[in-house]
Amino acid sequence: MDINIKKLLELAVANKASDIHLIYPYTPYIRVDGNLIAVTQLLMEGEVEEKIRSVVPERMMGLWNELRDLDFSISIADGSRFRVNVYREMGRWAAAFRLIPSTIPPLEDLGVPNSIWPILDYKQGFLLVTGPTGSGKSTTVASMLQEINQKRACHIVTIEDPVEYVLPEVKAIITQRELGADTVSFSQALVSCLRQDPNIVFVGEMRDLETIQLALTVAETGHLVVSTLHTNSAAQTIDRIIDSFPDEAKNQVRQQLSNVMTAVVSQRLLPKTDGGRVAAFEVLMVNSAVRNVIREEKIFMIDNIIQTSADAGMIAMDRSLAVLVRKGLVAEEEAVKYSSKPSEFEANLRGVKL
Repeated sequence: MDINIKKLLELAVANKASDIHLIYPYTPYIRVDGNLIAVTQLLMEGEVEEKIRSVVPERMMGLWNELRDLDFSISIADGSRFRVNVYREMGRWAAAFRLIPSTIPPLEDLGVPNSIWPILDYKQGFLLVTGPTGSGKSTTVASMLQEINQKRACHIVTIEDPVEYVLPEVKAIITQRELGADTVSFSQALVSCLRQDPNIVFVGEMRDLETIQLALTVAETGHLVVSTLHTNSAAQTIDRIIDSFPDEAKNQVRQQLSNVMTAVVSQRLLPKTDGGRVAAFEVLMVNSAVRNVIREEKIFMIDNIIQTSADAGMIAMDRSLAVLVRKGLVAEEEAVKYSSKPSEFEANLRGVKL
């Protein structure tokens, strides 16, 4: 059947897909529960370009001619939004659409560990949500911001590329800024936001040294900063931040991080045994022991601190995976694929008590 872009987007929503891919010479695909599914007949090269062009904002065509990559968001009639990345592949147009649900799920529905919730009441600090692409970071952050929005009158500033979840008016004042449309860069928006009387600042992604540097500065000046990184664990996250800086600045960054960091939440999305997906979480709560290992360049000790600090609200990824298996939510053979240390996962699986 012939399918226009509007029907394709609606089909993705109806099937609870996470992504749509338009790439010539493939048929359009949607991703459902992590699996790619063909949804219509093969498209001609010109048809792929035509369908993608139909959703690109006119204001961005100049950027397309310059950069050959675009990021923006679009909405459809039911209120669902899509984050769109348009790019060139072998000289041809291609696009990936990420579905952003029209409602923000509450934290409890996502399974975000209770130990993280009190941090959302903090007046200042640095909270990172990490994981690979497609692991649910954006949804977790949106749920955290919505929790704050429902509890207190404050000013939440988000800097995103593009804006994904739209936060509704509840108790907080919401300022959502999109790269390209509202600001030229994360770093420029971070400098500017300090003049906008923010309480909470969400930086969509810390992509470069300047953005990381400014995010740390905003946290140091008495704000709660939330951001994301494409890292696989808390220890790797801290290493990545420090390694972004030149050698002569690393000691200072360790001091800054040890002073402002409050927690790192690393997550994965796993297929459930009965369909759909469920999140597993690693949680690092930054206490005095963690601050010391950051300052003393002993990041390798963080995994052990997490393993032995359950009473402090910390959760090892292998333990989180084991709990999902013991609850019957995830198959054991699936969970072990997401473990960085399969032997420890097996030990957790034997020892975990529900």
